[in-house]
Amino acid sequence: MVKILAKTIEGQMRQRRLFCSLLQKSRDFFAIDCKIVSMRRYQYDAILRDLGKKMVLLSGPRQAGKTTLARSIAKEFSSPVYLTYDRMEDRRIIQEEAWLPSTDLLIFDEIHKMPLWKNYLKGVYDTKLSHQSILVTGSARLEVFNQVGDSLAGRYFLHRLLPLSPAECFRVGVDYSLERFLERGGFPEPFLANDLIDANRWRLQYVDSLLREDVLNFDNIHNHNAIRLVFELLRQRVGSTVSYSSIAEDAAISPNTVKAYIQVLEALYIIFRVTPFSKNIARSLLKEPKIYFFDVGLVKGDNGAKLENLVAGSLLKHVYANVDYQAQDYVLHYLNTKERQEVDFALIRNGEVEQIIEVKSRDPIPTAHLRYFHEKYNMPAVQIVHDLKRPRVDHGINIVQANQFLTQLDL
Repeated sequence: MVKILAKTIEGQMRQRRLFCSLLQKSRDFFAIDCKIVSMRRYQYDAILRDLGKKMVLLSGPRQAGKTTLARSIAKEFSSPVYLTYDRMEDRRIIQEEAWLPSTDLLIFDEIHKMPLWKNYLKGVYDTKLSHQSILVTGSARLEVFNQVGDSLAGRYFLHRLLPLSPAECFRVGVDYSLERFLERGGFPEPFLANDLIDANRWRLQYVDSLLREDVLNFDNIHNHNAIRLVFELLRQRVGSTVSYSSIAEDAAISPNTVKAYIQVLEALYIIFRVTPFSKNIARSLLKEPKIYFFDVGLVKGDNGAKLENLVAGSLLKHVYANVDYQAQDYVLHYLNTKERQEVDFALIRNGEVEQIIEVKSRDPIPTAHLRYFHEKYNMPAVQIVHDLKRPRVDHGINIVQANQFLTQLDL
């Protein structure tokens, strides 16, 4: 009897310690003043609405603003709790589900690193109290994990938070210029920093943390030098089609290893691929992709390459908005023929070309390739130009100023 009582008391004390740790952790999380200028991200209201319906998975690049957004949304609740799987104390709380019944918002960060994390979330969601909402954040593509094992289908809405874009800055009232995006990229901290040196220091630390922590821990990659070399080679090839064989030769590794490394970089929201459009999906996937970075500041090239990367990221954000919030069949591709007639981007809705887009720094004359696709296949076409005095129409092709085009995209 004494032993049973002692174990009961010990269990209660342990539970109390967990509660105290959880309470202090949550206070620390919500009390921290944000270093970044306070701004309301455009997806704020949509996420808040969806939290009242299902679990919300919020994924996106590291330091794109997920934690800041989660902290802002938590202020709408009376008893929110933040738990990250990267912290040992939080892991115990997560494993024992040691949060108070009064908790009305559970924020799980980086929980995809937990073994059988989907089964865990499914159990928490299916047994949660009616007043509780669940927000899951992560710097990896949470949706790709659904391809393996049990699915969370029907239990969540996916939201993808990408870096700032001209359209988002325009709509939430943040001052910007295209030159600032080309110089600093759209990640909130360097973009909003007062000093360019601070922005550059952020990027150095960002790259180091990506390659030394996220990449190496993601898929048990041991050859750090090889994947860093692939990363550096990709920075120099933005806007061009990427040959796995060519990169393999430069990096002295196999093409399959290059492909695996690119898949890891893509899964961690470091890069994204744009593949050529083809009604035959298998053919499209086999053809050489173009690689772009979520951080424009990582591009090694002239302003033309950086502008194309900025447009690519803005278009991807536009596509995600249509997929995540409008349930549209919408994809970003580029066009290419065997004769090497290429157009930078093509927006594809329901399997059909909605618009083709060419990006130029200064040239206001439609490219021959853009005219070819527009005239032969009657595809709506636009050429966006950074330095353009006034918009016009040339051979049925809209010539528009880059900033004007980018601010009109969906978010």
